[in-house]
Amino acid sequence: MSRRSKYPEQFRRDAIELVNSSDRPLRQIARELGVNHETLRSWVTAARQAADAGPVEDPAVTDEVQRLRKQVAELQKEKEILRKAAAYFAREMDR
Repeated sequence: MSRRSKYPEQFRRDAIELVNSSDRPLRQIARELGVNHETLRSWVTAARQAADAGPVEDPAVTDEVQRLRKQVAELQKEKEILRKAAAYFAREMDR
């Protein structure tokens, strides 16, 4: 069972940004922030892995995209049927 972190999420993000943008050693930054250097190292590593993994897709968005793609395919079929029907009736009226 994991315990709740004593460091707020915004503090973590700011610390990670400081490590990434600074040329100072991680240990020095950790000391200045009052954080264990291994804790800070794990935050930076986790952030890099998350960035490499790419954005996490929301299942609701994925379902909505799939539904909309099906709807587009159905509408394209209906449009094609109507186009053919219009051409047929245009030919019939010319007779």
